[in-house]
Amino acid sequence: MDRLPDIIHIIGGGLAGAEAAYQAARQGRRAVLYEMRPGRATPAHRTGCLAELVCSNSLKSEQESSAPWLLKEELRRLDSLLLRAAAYARVPGGHALTVDREAFAREVTGAIAAEPRIEVRREEVQSVPEDGITIIASGPLTSDALAVEIGRLTGSSRLFFYDSISPIVEADSVNQEIAFRASRYDKSLDGTGDYLNCPLDRAQYDAFVEALLAAESHSAHIAEDDTRYFEACLPIEELARRGRDTLRFGPMKPMGLTDLRTGRRPWAVVQLRQENLRADSYNLVGFQNHMKYGEQARVLRMIPGLERAEFVRFGQIHRNTYINAPALLTPALQLRQNPRILFAGQISGVEGYVESIATGLMAGRHAAALAAGEPVLAFPRETALGSLCHYVSGADPANYQPANITFDLLPPLDEATRQKLRHDKKARHAEVCRRALEKLEEYRAAYV
Repeated sequence: MDRLPDIIHIIGGGLAGAEAAYQAARQGRRAVLYEMRPGRATPAHRTGCLAELVCSNSLKSEQESSAPWLLKEELRRLDSLLLRAAAYARVPGGHALTVDREAFAREVTGAIAAEPRIEVRREEVQSVPEDGITIIASGPLTSDALAVEIGRLTGSSRLFFYDSISPIVEADSVNQEIAFRASRYDKSLDGTGDYLNCPLDRAQYDAFVEALLAAESHSAHIAEDDTRYFEACLPIEELARRGRDTLRFGPMKPMGLTDLRTGRRPWAVVQLRQENLRADSYNLVGFQNHMKYGEQARVLRMIPGLERAEFVRFGQIHRNTYINAPALLTPALQLRQNPRILFAGQISGVEGYVESIATGLMAGRHAAALAAGEPVLAFPRETALGSLCHYVSGADPANYQPANITFDLLPPLDEATRQKLRHDKKARHAEVCRRALEKLEEYRAAYV
């Protein structure tokens, strides 16, 4: 294979872009990381830091032998910068890996700045550089100019859906005589309960749903046929419209929680998750919405314990842009029509922080191999990493939807093993994880 110019351009300093730059540099390649912030702001970001988290502060489950745990374990074994930063910035979050957003972003930004092979350029990229290899990791808030360039490169219309982010309240404005501390099913880091829980009885829940359905929404300049929310991030208003009890079986489910004042399970619960190491703010878990800010304050203060809530940030709606990856990308995340261009992160159609980090790691390593004139080998299909890329490159292009990592994406166990473990789901999942990590180690020994 001919060696390409020894420079890798990475467009976008989010989770995928930062990880890609780090991985390329650790493989001995020169990387230029472009980030338009803070000179050019986005509707959701608040700082100029790299790898800023704008929605939740959770990197999902750390429960061993779960699919999210497997993906993170594979990344740890491959020296993921962002997984190290998450461990450094971790805050209590039950069985989930939750982080202090500011500490996390500062840690990543500092590590990138300290890497001599990475140059950070604070500028907006409107066209793909002509020299070297390019990783497009511009994320769901890709600028209009770059989106036009991506459309030119891919020869297809861009796709987009609309996504919302949850409100954050000041900790000392939560009435902790009402809100009780507990983790669902007693799962917490130290046994004391990592969440604040605001309990509602049936009458309070019904009144809240009525107010929610009647609340006035922001005018988001969304064409009627473009309001395609990703199912995993539905605004609470959309959920409420699907039925009176939808919220109670979704983000407000009371399962696994007991109100310490009554000794009984509440009718519904709103969980608050710690935002940072100082524990001075909490986000409303799963409460993404697009009500007007005044309406949010009015409706959300109907929740017991939040009557006097002070909001650090209200929920808001923003556009998420992604390509039709199955029609465009190889399992190594390369553009089929131009293999020196790779895509990573949410722009490729993965959903979730860790999934974005994962595609960034793979794209960075694959780009480094290209720059060195070495073969680019996709990760084994049995791994979570390989299965994620298999979905991105092999799903039905006509019905492509962003995806989180789940066991459904990984190949099934052989028939004999499935039969042996047919009555033990946990054992089956553990075996899928064991197989994945074994294949990853074989890949590392042969290629990494």
